[in-house]
Amino acid sequence: MPEDDLPDYRTDRSGWVPGGAPLRVVRARTVDDVRNTLAAAHRDGTPVVTRGAGTGLAGAASAGSGTIVLDVSGLDRILHLDPVDAIARVEPGVITADLDRAAAAHGLFFAPDPGSVAICTVGGNIATNAGGLRATRYGVTRDSVLALDVVLADGRLIRVGRQTVKGVAGLDLTALIVGSEGTLGVVVGATLRLLPRPRQVATAAAYFATVADAAKASIALAAGGLRPSVVELVDGRTLAAIDALRGTAHAGTGDAFLLVQADGFGAAEEIDAVAGVLGRTATSVRTTLDPDTAAALAAARRDALPAIEAKGPVLIEDIAVPRSRLGEAFDEVHRIAAETGTDIHVFAHAADGNLHPIIRTGDDPAAAHRAADRIFALALDLGGTVAAEHGVGALKRSWMERELGPDVLALQRRIKEIFDPTGILNPGKAL
Repeated sequence: MPEDDLPDYRTDRSGWVPGGAPLRVVRARTVDDVRNTLAAAHRDGTPVVTRGAGTGLAGAASAGSGTIVLDVSGLDRILHLDPVDAIARVEPGVITADLDRAAAAHGLFFAPDPGSVAICTVGGNIATNAGGLRATRYGVTRDSVLALDVVLADGRLIRVGRQTVKGVAGLDLTALIVGSEGTLGVVVGATLRLLPRPRQVATAAAYFATVADAAKASIALAAGGLRPSVVELVDGRTLAAIDALRGTAHAGTGDAFLLVQADGFGAAEEIDAVAGVLGRTATSVRTTLDPDTAAALAAARRDALPAIEAKGPVLIEDIAVPRSRLGEAFDEVHRIAAETGTDIHVFAHAADGNLHPIIRTGDDPAAAHRAADRIFALALDLGGTVAAEHGVGALKRSWMERELGPDVLALQRRIKEIFDPTGILNPGKAL
């Protein structure tokens, strides 16, 4: 690979650089490359930072002085796809969208749908337990992982989990490793659950006069016994940013936008029920079964982050609150923006209470970070979490300590010591 095409191995998409430069970069092409690298690092006591596409947002793949960067993006094969058992065996460097396209050829799909689906890797999804737009119905990455091939800190290769949906032999080490951000081992293979591809997707797009109205409408869907696959809420500032980027007129239609999708048999009937609920308070509601029209309606959510980033550098944050407190969370984030003088845009996976406050850093990054701290405190005050789906990495460790408490944190660190007795795996991250 030409030098100009190499990624900046010091950082990930978060932009956080710990200082200095890595000792070396190992671009693994085989499992033995990973095993040999870790065995040598374990022997010498050299820290190892594993990375894939580098799309993480919490600094988990950032690497500074004295570290080896282990790039597993070259392990990018779909090894086996079984349409009868509905499973796929893949290497960690497989792009998430590529796996979904391969599954589609067999009438199946891979449920996890993070916003970076076109560029992120399966290994990165596993490392952070990524969620995405469809998590409310289909769960997060952990719910789609049946088994993992993992290289431990000393170079040993183990397999945890199984190829069957059911199985209770032993402790669930698969679930433990998912979301561990490279601190317990390096995933070199995964057996993933696939699901039948929905025969039909129905879409509703609604505008509201206020974010509070949109949040209440999303809660009303759950209260009414409806379980759509996608419920996305976008605030007015974000709609205005999309208008500036795309030349659309979302912001003039309402101060909040709600995108809802239902899928599978009965999708049309369910979306009619959704429209009935939304229509009680929305200023406008539109439904469609046409895929092209649905894609156009969904652009008001898919364009959110690109539109905000087009305005300048940002902090991409991630919290979750009980969905019953979603409206309160939006109101408080907007209040924090006003009181700190920062420019904050917010969109959310509304059905599971997962908010993404996007804070423009502008000329005063320190003020942006102070606003982020207040948002993290807000999440805990509302009974939520400071890290919903982006991981903890390096940037949220102090807040994770506040969320978990000393006893739970000490227990987790003792578990890490069992997997990684010399402490070489992604030190200073997650735990």
